[in-house]
Amino acid sequence: MNYTDRIFPTNKGLTTYLDELIAKNYQIPTFQRDVVWEQENVKKLWDSIYKFYPLGSILIWKTDLKLQNHRQIGGHQITDTNFSRTEYQYILDGQQRTTSLLTSLYGGTIENRPNFNPLLYVDLTIPPDNEIDDESYRNRFLFWNDIDDRNGEIRPNIGKKKRFDDGLIVKLIDIKNNFTTVQTSVFNSELVNKDFNHTILAELSKIKGVLDNYRISFIEVKGIQVSEVCQIFERINQAGKPLNIFDIVVAKTFKPSVQQTATAQADNGFYLRDLIDDFRGHNNSEFLKISDIDYLQILAVLINQNVPNSGVRNITDRYLNEIKTEHILAVWEETKIAMLKTFDFFENHLHLKTPYLIPFRYFYFTITAYFYKNSSPNYDFLKKYFWFNSFHNDDLLSNTTQLAQHIEFLNNEKTKQPYQFDRFLIDKQKLRSATYSSKGRMSRAVLSLYASAQPKDWEHCDRDVLVQNFFFTTDKPNLHHIFPTNSEYVLNNQHKNKITSDSLMNIAYLTQITNLDITNRNPLEYMKDYDKPEYIAIMPTHLLSTNILEWARADEMPDNAIDIFIESRVTTILTDLKTKLNGLTFDEMDTMEIKEPVTTEQE
Repeated sequence: MNYTDRIFPTNKGLTTYLDELIAKNYQIPTFQRDVVWEQENVKKLWDSIYKFYPLGSILIWKTDLKLQNHRQIGGHQITDTNFSRTEYQYILDGQQRTTSLLTSLYGGTIENRPNFNPLLYVDLTIPPDNEIDDESYRNRFLFWNDIDDRNGEIRPNIGKKKRFDDGLIVKLIDIKNNFTTVQTSVFNSELVNKDFNHTILAELSKIKGVLDNYRISFIEVKGIQVSEVCQIFERINQAGKPLNIFDIVVAKTFKPSVQQTATAQADNGFYLRDLIDDFRGHNNSEFLKISDIDYLQILAVLINQNVPNSGVRNITDRYLNEIKTEHILAVWEETKIAMLKTFDFFENHLHLKTPYLIPFRYFYFTITAYFYKNSSPNYDFLKKYFWFNSFHNDDLLSNTTQLAQHIEFLNNEKTKQPYQFDRFLIDKQKLRSATYSSKGRMSRAVLSLYASAQPKDWEHCDRDVLVQNFFFTTDKPNLHHIFPTNSEYVLNNQHKNKITSDSLMNIAYLTQITNLDITNRNPLEYMKDYDKPEYIAIMPTHLLSTNILEWARADEMPDNAIDIFIESRVTTILTDLKTKLNGLTFDEMDTMEIKEPVTTEQE
């Protein structure tokens, strides 16, 4: 299709549009947001129509793709159970206006307002007002709760109830469908008294003209892919939650529940969003809160691996769009087990209690694939796999080509086929210069290593530090700097040290109380508060050497103490990684000094 044919502006009559909606010619996909229905906004909407102001265009997506859609809008059935056609018309933008207009004319139900009648009435006795800040719409357009006086109990409504009884406040739908009857009633009313030139009759004719002649603008888009729909939806809903491929797949895979009948078994239907939300309620693990897209891509990997001829060849939007209900059902039960084992591996084997510490989100996919139908997982192998890829000098798991290679590698171990880790290479300078980033791979790797050591509090050394409470989604989590960045020593010696105090080598996990006690104090001062055998015993849980404690005892630090301290921390981390990667070729390089790699064979 030519690009110039993808967008087609058009228009149609207001009541024609609503009648076609009732006739099931338009659909509202379930990824549309909940409607916020307010009486005041509905009255303003009709006031704009009354004054022939533009409402803005309704955006329609025309496609042969069948999506889950709202079978009801404002209580009105707009979709047959077996609804099927060659082309569907989905309302991408305009659901709010559509719902308001439809329920105003045809009545219905409003969510969370069970006893409210949304039918709109018009008071024909309200004269037009030419003022720019006209507030007459509040009295011209009325709901039943504006009219009903409950036999005189609601005094402000008594006059309106009398005008209603006299036939001068009428339903909009009656003006549309029974104009002659309404006109005759008004003409014979006591106030009009058969006066053909009465302003109330003129007002009635104006309302009828508005309903007959007001036209709504539409923009129809067709020949676009799902990924483009996501972009369009996000750009026209800038204040709301962006639409993504998960919303599309939810809509496509939905199947309504069917009650058991004499001729057919009951069918509970299928709704992917409920399936995942139910799984999230399994326990209190933070990992259950990973994104909808993460869950969808986990499913895509397992469908690709375990459902022949699925067409789901990758985790990109193009292939996620190929996921079908039967694909999900084929893998779901075993997928749940595999995901729980993956989250348990992170939490209880690596001691990482929050997903914000996982260096690559692709680990969710590869490790879940490894646990899928795996009765004898090798946890030592998995730990090496995790640390090898987290700290390797190269980004080894950042694209879908690498994802496929990782799954093949893990499958070899899973099926007891030959496999071999490549040499491990790490740049010491990357460790020295690593600073905090909520999304940085090396930042997460270092912080996950610290967390995996199960750090203890410095003050109460038998107390675990709850790493998951550090709010890693923020730009500045409450991480303790061993050399506080605003301490007198750092400020006075910042030009005598090559490495910035912002380095993650200068970070330790401490409880909030201990961190506040230290604040910006000089390390020589605050370290003396913790110089006790219990503290010395828990220093390895922070991957710390004793040099800073020795300086505190001597009450003196060299000018380049930060460099010396960070260098010792780098050495401690490398020693820890060598232990974790025992048996692998472990290569170090140092781009700060531009020297040749040092190779050590781990036995």
